[in-house]
Amino acid sequence: MNVKRWFMPAMIVLLAACNTNKEEKFVRSVKLVQPVALGNVSYKSLSGTVKESREISLGFKTGGQIDKILVKEGDFVRQGQTIAMLDQEDYQLGVDAYQIQYDQMKNEVERMKQLYEAKSLNGNDYEKAVAGLEQLRVQLQINKNKLEYTTLKAPVSGYIQTVNYEKAEMVQAGSPIVNLLDVSKIEVEVDIPASLYMQQDKFSGFSCASSLSPNVSHPLTLISINQKASSTQLYKMLLSLTDNHSTKLTAGMNVVVNISLTDAQPNTTGFTLPVNSIFSEQEKSYVWVLGNDSTVSRREIKLQGIDTTGKAIITEGIQGNEQIIKAGVHSLTENVSPPLRAGQESGNGGYSRV
Repeated sequence: MNVKRWFMPAMIVLLAACNTNKEEKFVRSVKLVQPVALGNVSYKSLSGTVKESREISLGFKTGGQIDKILVKEGDFVRQGQTIAMLDQEDYQLGVDAYQIQYDQMKNEVERMKQLYEAKSLNGNDYEKAVAGLEQLRVQLQINKNKLEYTTLKAPVSGYIQTVNYEKAEMVQAGSPIVNLLDVSKIEVEVDIPASLYMQQDKFSGFSCASSLSPNVSHPLTLISINQKASSTQLYKMLLSLTDNHSTKLTAGMNVVVNISLTDAQPNTTGFTLPVNSIFSEQEKSYVWVLGNDSTVSRREIKLQGIDTTGKAIITEGIQGNEQIIKAGVHSLTENVSPPLRAGQESGNGGYSRV
């Protein structure tokens, strides 16, 4: 009997302790969302491709034998950097020959000018000499230009894509010696669906990020949108990278393009919330608002309708800075106690922000 009198109270205490522990571990699982103002910015994310602004075929402006090729495929060259050179010997001889003729003619014209001013030389003869000097000057400059054309320089900064000739080969004027990828202006190409094409008047900003650096956003500027859809009903949009010098994006890289859309509604005030964050009682609409003490309180709102994205439009009852309960609204009660802990994963209890 003594054992039974001791055993029964002990079991009661033990069961009570177990129940108490279960109640202490129980935390309601809900999700939070913040109201979005009407007319605010929304975002669309699409897959895009980085591309060079253009590929340039570079060749000499005159023909000859290649003397030097100073680059190889894959090299980066800066604007004005020498890429290749032709044998200059014959071109230099042409410049020297005309330089000698020009200097001789120039001295002769100066002597004839003195005679002409002294009225000892016919004006027609003097004018012919001046014209001859000018012709030699033009021929000298032409040959100087040809000599300069024997040096091929990069018109823009970029990467050498292909090298098409070797040293000692003969080339004609305009033959493509190398192909250069112009990276002075990196561009991003993206295909947008017709539904987004129809909203291009709402486009307010563009940016992109690569999978290698997803947290680094690169601002973009719109160049053009093709007015004709492809066979898949997609419109090609071309954007340029705003700052080419602070990025490691290269041609051919895949990126995620983010498009900001501003839905301007100047005469409309209010906010949008997910439909499942709203509940009704006695023909009135409410939301649960999380307070600073981590308790929730019910707040009456005025529901205007549903927008085109399926969100509920709220015109009265919230200020826009509240934390609204998004899921689990039907399991809550006013001023929930004990306080609910915010910031935990919803699967483990507490609040999870979305």
